[in-house]
Amino acid sequence: MTLTLGIDIGTFESKGVVVDEAGRVVAEARQPHEMLVPRPGWAEHRPEEDWWGDFVRITRQLLAAPGVRAEDIAAVAASAIGPCMLPVDAEGRPLMNGVLYGVDTRASAEIAELTARIGAETILETCGNALTSQSVGPKILWLSRNCPEIFANCAKILTSTSYLTWKLTGEYVIDHYTAANFSPFYDVGRLDWTDDLAPGIVPRDRLPRLMWSTGIAGRVTAAAAAETGLAEGTPVTCGTIDAAAEAVSVGVRAPGDMMVMYGSTIFMIMLTEARLRDARLFYAPWLFPGEHASMAGLATSGTLTHWFRDRFARELPRESAFAALAAEAEASPKGAKGLLCLPYFSGERTPIHDPLAKGAFFGLNLTHDRGDLYRAVLEGIAMGTAHVADTWREAGAAPARVLAVGGGTRNAVWMQATSDLTGLTQIVSRTTVGASYGDAFLAALAVGAVAREDIARWNPPEREVRPERVAAYERQYPLFRRLYAATREIAHALG
Repeated sequence: MTLTLGIDIGTFESKGVVVDEAGRVVAEARQPHEMLVPRPGWAEHRPEEDWWGDFVRITRQLLAAPGVRAEDIAAVAASAIGPCMLPVDAEGRPLMNGVLYGVDTRASAEIAELTARIGAETILETCGNALTSQSVGPKILWLSRNCPEIFANCAKILTSTSYLTWKLTGEYVIDHYTAANFSPFYDVGRLDWTDDLAPGIVPRDRLPRLMWSTGIAGRVTAAAAAETGLAEGTPVTCGTIDAAAEAVSVGVRAPGDMMVMYGSTIFMIMLTEARLRDARLFYAPWLFPGEHASMAGLATSGTLTHWFRDRFARELPRESAFAALAAEAEASPKGAKGLLCLPYFSGERTPIHDPLAKGAFFGLNLTHDRGDLYRAVLEGIAMGTAHVADTWREAGAAPARVLAVGGGTRNAVWMQATSDLTGLTQIVSRTTVGASYGDAFLAALAVGAVAREDIARWNPPEREVRPERVAAYERQYPLFRRLYAATREIAHALG
């Protein structure tokens, strides 16, 4: 039997699966961890504990499952949150916590400085992306200025997936899709690192070797085999960011296909015929040569629902709290009795790219209860998603097919509000495990066990969520858009 193993490291939880050649999940495991917020605007993970530690624990659990033997694993693929920044020393040891993706806004000053120095149009043309909190380059500049001793001892700047691949194989690699987030140090036209735009910040030899996602980066070393239980010599792919693997898992494979990932953040990926140039959206080469992806992401989504649960539903059993809150939101009318929520609790990424944006509830009165507040949270995230969908339409790239995935697909209020506000039908596939399932497919693809179109056989569509016309949303969505504009100066003044 041909088995492949996929593991994904998420913001709050890691997941792993072993999948057979028919796409059946043979074993599954999960491991929770925390996102560290040492100060406002910062977001971190502990690489040894949260990334590699989770990988080891999950792999051990998977290999202990009935019918799973290490020698039957044909290949391993990992994905992780990204893009992250992790400096390591000459032995590959982390020199600090991993700095997370766009939810970490510590480099706002460096973003502004680099944009002014290089020029926004030059950055967009060369790198495919404007500099935002999603960009790793400004965080590298922040590191060099604020942590000079760490920077002096830094041999490589890795991302989360790169660190896992190094621990498994001893190879420092990164896929092109992830590397495109290292602006201004990646040239999307040449598909290569560049120091032309910002010379003198980081030597090119401190960045990992570039590969395509399904390339075999190396094989499991004896040391990694001893820790994980994997067989020494098992092929390991280069890997990618979690959202890309998630898109693969539900069948995104043709131009016009869009994934909406309901996770710690809403993240959306749409494949396009050619490179889409729009500073409000992210761009990257897709996982395969000659293909293009346009992306967008909110800053807080599932993270905001976790915040709400932990602050306002402490009396509920943790394992059933979300179901109880969803029932309360279901009992609230659409529009949450005129309540609006700006979901910018960690600033916002697409399309406003404002790290100083603030979260808010607006329209509160003495009739509102917890269910109304929670519905407003879900509708606020849905309105943020609609703002992104409108941005794609304005850029001339409306989606042809929308595939939804992630834990939020189990929340009927959230899903329906998203379809109602975006006007898009969402397809939910049979298997919603997510990125780890996509990793297992990419591992199978890397060793020739499947073809790309086989994902339709592995994970066929199961249900659809169709948009409905809602008078409350037609009234409130334009007000949501105006609320940010009307409060922007106040939010910035708060700092």
